[in-house]
Amino acid sequence: MFSLSSASPPIDRGDPGASAPSRRQWLRDAAAFGLTAGLAPAFAAAASAKAATGSRPLKSAMIEINGHMFRVLEQGSGPAVLFCHAFPDTAATWRSRMAAVANAGYRAVALDMRGFGDSYAPGEAGLYTSLHIVGDLVGVLDALQIPTAVIVGHDWGADQAQRAALLRPDRFRALVSLSIPFAPRGDINYWDLLRTQGFGERYYALSLLREGSERQFEPASRSIPSIFYWLSASPAPATRWDPVDPRRNMLRASPVAVPDWADSDYVQHTIRAFEKTGFRGGLNYYRALPQTFDLTSAFRNAVISQPSLYIWGEADGLCQFFHPGGPSLDDLRKGQPALVGEIRIENAGHWLQHEAAERVNMELLKFLNAI
Repeated sequence: MFSLSSASPPIDRGDPGASAPSRRQWLRDAAAFGLTAGLAPAFAAAASAKAATGSRPLKSAMIEINGHMFRVLEQGSGPAVLFCHAFPDTAATWRSRMAAVANAGYRAVALDMRGFGDSYAPGEAGLYTSLHIVGDLVGVLDALQIPTAVIVGHDWGADQAQRAALLRPDRFRALVSLSIPFAPRGDINYWDLLRTQGFGERYYALSLLREGSERQFEPASRSIPSIFYWLSASPAPATRWDPVDPRRNMLRASPVAVPDWADSDYVQHTIRAFEKTGFRGGLNYYRALPQTFDLTSAFRNAVISQPSLYIWGEADGLCQFFHPGGPSLDDLRKGQPALVGEIRIENAGHWLQHEAAERVNMELLKFLNAI
């Protein structure tokens, strides 16, 4: 889960009696891919079943990117679409989206992002700036000999996809952001801005910056179901995760092992992934944000000029914090002049690529075909 890395002020949700100040304010050559190699058994079986029914096979391989090894999934052929996942997640979150895109005549590619799954996971937070991540994403295209791609990201993946579109418009021709709106870089990094706005003790992400904070997510068998459940639209509205209410935190015990919108194999795959890697890599994205800000001063107030789309869930606490009542299209287009539109999905929370899979597939394909 992520908070905007720009310096746009936090948005006032209009809470009655709020005492805080106003909130108006990203191994080799991939030719050696083997069908489902390296996937968890459940995912391998599912991919094989799809292949047997005529769907394009899902391929997996380890490839070398800038001297480091990354797990990459690929499906289909045609114009490329690169998918970027968030925390806590892996490339497997995109399976349904990849299949839909591949069957529509596109080449779907997803990677375990730096710090996740089977990919390169350095321990130093300074190796997780957006310059490093965008280097990984360009490296995927280079390794697969893809000249340009549409880039799609969710949450932290959306932030990094936005930085990729901003920094390398020659390689990323269009952008789809899920759950995180884009805002240009301003004059102060977002963590410091939140502190000046009175959220230093309340905003969830600021507690994740401390050394050792990853331990609160252990064991993964407890935290993953909790995060999936509380951030979704499954709980009663008054009990869902609120990024500025510690009483409604993401790590409360979940009443269910698998939310009704989730595939049990996907949940188990995610748990196993974090049992293997731990949570440090994912939290390093939060810790590297101030350094990213410092390194991107040349992009102050820069906008994304490529065609773009924003999709969000109306029950997502993070989106409600960013733009209560829904974002203004005019405001969004200040940072994305070629924004095609914003799609609000009712009865969906933060995990809308799962909670509203068919709708997200439809909107994604509609956008791809239009551009």
